[in-house]
Amino acid sequence: MARISRLERSQVSPETAALYDKAYAARGNVPNMFRVMAHRPEIFATMQAHFGAVLNTGTVSTKLKELIIVRTSQVNATPYCLASHTLLAKGLGWTDEQLSHLAEWPKREDFTPAEKAALRLAETVTRDAHAVSDEQFAELRGFYSEGEIVELLCAIGLFNYFNRFNNALQMEPTKLGEGGCVTPAEAAAVNA
Repeated sequence: MARISRLERSQVSPETAALYDKAYAARGNVPNMFRVMAHRPEIFATMQAHFGAVLNTGTVSTKLKELIIVRTSQVNATPYCLASHTLLAKGLGWTDEQLSHLAEWPKREDFTPAEKAALRLAETVTRDAHAVSDEQFAELRGFYSEGEIVELLCAIGLFNYFNRFNNALQMEPTKLGEGGCVTPAEAAAVNA
């Protein structure tokens, strides 16, 4: 049972309701974390904007970002984030085998050296950000530009934040259809 109530669409301001509709149109639900975060609309709105910027801009693929998000959430043992981001990662082309055995990435041959460098970064930063060595950073620079390293670190950092928020609140995974009262087509029309 979550420790903080989830706000229904009828309980939030029109501005927050518009964010609910946008999430519902894109995902088929309004994530429980969003509905809890809506207790502080200013934080929720900026979190949504930051979330979109981290995941949907830059030159690092969303596919790779989702992979490191899943690994970060595995290291933090966060069922809430794993429930949705494992599905998103599968939808982007990662296999069940890769994701269910992601902890074994160093010895797997179905990840590229660049993907392994990103996974190493996710694990290191999640466990102890001070442990990122000069050698590890040099490895990253062999595959990624400075901007791309910033993107990777932002995805890892954002999900360390989300993981801790959701673990502390014992957030339950969101079910399809939860949190919305409009159809995805209706929400799209509202936000067009």
